[in-house]
Amino acid sequence: MKATIWHNPACGTSRKTLEILNESGVDVTVIEYLKAPPTREKLAQLYSDAGITPRQGLRTRGSPAEELGLLDAEGDAILDAMVAHPILIERPLVETGKGVRLCRPQDVVREIL
Repeated sequence: MKATIWHNPACGTSRKTLEILNESGVDVTVIEYLKAPPTREKLAQLYSDAGITPRQGLRTRGSPAEELGLLDAEGDAILDAMVAHPILIERPLVETGKGVRLCRPQDVVREIL
């Protein structure tokens, strides 16, 4: 099985999720999304496949979400802001052939392995 993780190595939950992926023996592609952010279209697809809204994927803690006026924003405005400021993307997002999950907590990743 193959998996892609949109990862932030500074995040403990992201590191633990990556550890679960590595221990499970899947072929993991690691994308440090702060260095190589997903496109708006990819983000929309990931959230749709995960069954969540961009608002549910918005990182509010440790990000400029409040300063950018995003706490009451929805869909398109949030996606546009995420593309401009990848720190707004809650992590980690993991995609496998079985689906996509926002892995908070990290054990959620097991649902798609």
